[in-house]
Amino acid sequence: MSRFYRGTLEEMLKRTVGHDERWAVAFRHGTLELGLYAPRGDDPQKPHEQDEVYVVMQGQGTFVVGEERHDFGPGDTLFVPAGAVHRFEGFTPDLALWVVFYGPKGGEKA
Repeated sequence: MSRFYRGTLEEMLKRTVGHDERWAVAFRHGTLELGLYAPRGDDPQKPHEQDEVYVVMQGQGTFVVGEERHDFGPGDTLFVPAGAVHRFEGFTPDLALWVVFYGPKGGEKA
């Protein structure tokens, strides 16, 4: 069986926006999980057990990690270690991010 995956932003937006969903899983393989995060209004997420990478596909705003604040926009890549408090603030209504969770619970060790 092939483990190939191909998905589009448009397909994933159809599964989130307009369906009261902020998150939809696109693909899983081992510890890797790929999904689309498209919050609307606010971002209530809590820290995650795995390391994660966000790739901003559309929208902009401020990304808060702990006490740090970072402006972001399309094409940016954001890394968050497992367990870190983080959220998106002041973001545009079209925000859409690919999210990759990977590795063991507790995160990769440097």
